[in-house]
Amino acid sequence: MKGSPTDDFKFERGLHHRDPISPFLYLLAAEGINVLMNAPMEDELFIEYSSCGSNNIYVSHFRFDDDTILLGVKSWANVRSLKVVFILFELISDLKVNFNKSMLFGFNAVESWMV
Repeated sequence: MKGSPTDDFKFERGLHHRDPISPFLYLLAAEGINVLMNAPMEDELFIEYSSCGSNNIYVSHFRFDDDTILLGVKSWANVRSLKVVFILFELISDLKVNFNKSMLFGFNAVESWMV
């Protein structure tokens, strides 16, 4: 690179499945979901799950390894917000959400709403 104090660094090979840095790089990329989930919640476009006890606890998502659990109230606004989050995540990270491995569960929702 012109004006650079060193020569260009050329990639010789990519990361492998068991490469020790792979989980760390995934966590850096997946942190984008945390950031992207904040905007719709602040604008009240995504309403997270709330416990009904005296001390309400609000939960929108959990992450464990390469799995993510998203929790929210049953509404089309939440579904649209999540779709926007996934699209933005794919554009920003160049990772793809595998909807074939994804599942949608509904609690206190009629079966026709889940299809």
